[in-house]
Amino acid sequence: MQFLRLGEPGSERPAVRHDGSTYDLAPLTADVDGGFLAADGVGATRAALAAGDLPALDEADLRVGPPIAPPGKVICIGLNYRDHAEETGAEIPAEPVVFLKTADTIVGPYDQVLIPRKSVKTDWEVELGIVIGRTARYVESDAEALACVAGYVLSHDVSEREFQIERGGTWDKGKNCETFNPLGPFLVPADEIADPQRLELRLWVNGELKQDSSTKNMIFPVAEVVRYLSQFMVLRPGDLINTGTPAGVALGQPEPKPYLREGDVVELEVEGLGRQKQTFGQA
Repeated sequence: MQFLRLGEPGSERPAVRHDGSTYDLAPLTADVDGGFLAADGVGATRAALAAGDLPALDEADLRVGPPIAPPGKVICIGLNYRDHAEETGAEIPAEPVVFLKTADTIVGPYDQVLIPRKSVKTDWEVELGIVIGRTARYVESDAEALACVAGYVLSHDVSEREFQIERGGTWDKGKNCETFNPLGPFLVPADEIADPQRLELRLWVNGELKQDSSTKNMIFPVAEVVRYLSQFMVLRPGDLINTGTPAGVALGQPEPKPYLREGDVVELEVEGLGRQKQTFGQA
């Protein structure tokens, strides 16, 4: 089962794919948001599908938007793969490195991504995204942490490295440019992903494979990320967590580093969570 949102930006409608068909979720919810997830919208959707209560939907000519409504928080984990930390010359973190992205950076999986004005170091990062389904506050165990996860999603944490590293040392500057978080194409319920630490991640730039790894290589796995974050902030239904990227980003390449330019095409995938494709343009 795959949850998605279809339509133009700001006017997306909730839908679900199941057994090769797409169905309108409007009889159940106005959106795939925190309220829907917290109220066991996944279970309600399964029941409605089994009862035949959801009308079929033709998605052929509809834009695929982000699969969740704009979240309250987008929390990101940096340097969460040992090989990525090593390629960037960073120390292996003893605790998760945490930064935030704003919800308005999120766009659809096939939308154009804008290279910021004066940018010379726009970079790519394929990531596993976690969507929270119930409030996580001072979580103590891995089992409790995983019970707070509604599902998983493919996330692209686009970054501008000069803004991030060289302009005052504040990562947020290089992470929050407009369109810098393509998300989707769909959300898969947590109980349909057998093991979130056994998912392959890949990313291509102009057809050339740049990143090829697995979530098994995370320094801090999904359960630990959720548990850890809940000690510092309340995770609420609908919140998104980007869990970090493996080696292969432009920042880690030899000079001249192949940062993204206008017209470049980036494709990325996470096993079981679909595939994205973006053409980069100038802001």
